[in-house]
Amino acid sequence: MTAHTLDELLADGVRGRHVLVRSDLNVPLDGSTVTDDGRVRASLPVIQKLASAGARVIVMAHLGRPKGAPDPKYSIRPAADRLAELGASAGLTVQRAEDTVGESARALAASLGDGQVLVLENVRFDARETSKDEAERAAFARELAALTGEKGAYVDDAFGAVHRKHASVFDIAKVLPAYLGELVRAEVEVLRRLTDGADRPYVVVLGGSKVSDKLAVIDNLIGKADKLLVGGGMLFTFLAANGHKVGASLLEQDQIGTVQDYLARAAAAGTEFVLPTDVVVASGFAADAEHEVAAADAIEGTAFGAAGIGLDIGPETAEAFVREIKGAKTVFWNGPMGVFEFPAFAAGTKAVAQGLADATANGALTVVGGGDSAAAVRTLGFEDGQFGHISTGGGASLEYLEGKELPGLTALGA
Repeated sequence: MTAHTLDELLADGVRGRHVLVRSDLNVPLDGSTVTDDGRVRASLPVIQKLASAGARVIVMAHLGRPKGAPDPKYSIRPAADRLAELGASAGLTVQRAEDTVGESARALAASLGDGQVLVLENVRFDARETSKDEAERAAFARELAALTGEKGAYVDDAFGAVHRKHASVFDIAKVLPAYLGELVRAEVEVLRRLTDGADRPYVVVLGGSKVSDKLAVIDNLIGKADKLLVGGGMLFTFLAANGHKVGASLLEQDQIGTVQDYLARAAAAGTEFVLPTDVVVASGFAADAEHEVAAADAIEGTAFGAAGIGLDIGPETAEAFVREIKGAKTVFWNGPMGVFEFPAFAAGTKAVAQGLADATANGALTVVGGGDSAAAVRTLGFEDGQFGHISTGGGASLEYLEGKELPGLTALGA
């Protein structure tokens, strides 16, 4: 089975037809304010292409993790409003339904004109979306498909959800003619380059809070990447694996043995782990906490003793990481180097981001692996265009790099 593309759908003609688009509008919010609209912006091109060709576009998406019932906290409204704002400059008319497949969705879908856009309410407000029961998911998919009438089509443009076997991602592709969205296609092309024949030197930068979240991707990259740079909260488990005390820093004691095994395997496979040589240690987890730089093997030697908590890589480490990044031809980065939300502990993440930007300018393929990494680069003032590719799917990107089969891609034949 070969995936059908958006271009094929457009060539068949979409004017007057309802096209159901699975977009990724799962944006971070501060109350009802979108704090990073990267995923909305990334979703807009496919929606615009379809609308410009005369399609009656129905957008479905999720936001957060509601428990299978309507919850105002997780309404799609803020993301839909942002989509409407961004689309207005291109002449898009965007409406929003009050439900997913109920009276509001059915009425608005039926009244859509050519080139108009409707955003359904959060698909996870219906428990069938994420149900383990295939019959329940299939029933929901059929109701979503019913919104499109006789000549409906489905486009999956939500890479951030392709690792989920959900009704709006997997089951819907069995009900309607299914097509690969351009965003998903671009993501897959980039990730294939990272897993199959990446230009070398190939450097991977891993951060984030827990090493357990990255174990499978580390396992799959040993022998493929030339160097693995480790920062973020996960670095302390690596330091502990080398026999160092880490104070009150985040530590996954039960993963120390696994990390030791990875360190030994990597050395044998020709992949080098580059670990921090210094750390920013704080008196506590707070934006205004007292802090100082300590050697990675002397974290408990600070004024805070065993109560000290590491919140960022140190300047020496940041400099070393940047050297490795700038010397690479391929760089994949997933996970911040520290608590970048606190300005005092954002320097490591900012240095790595600048290193990737400089590497991009020098011709390297650089990929920012979505999630917190994407939010970090935007929060710290970088533009998307300074990097080769910013993924919209943190979890999906990692699972692809782990070598897992992603249900949404399987359903499309991609």
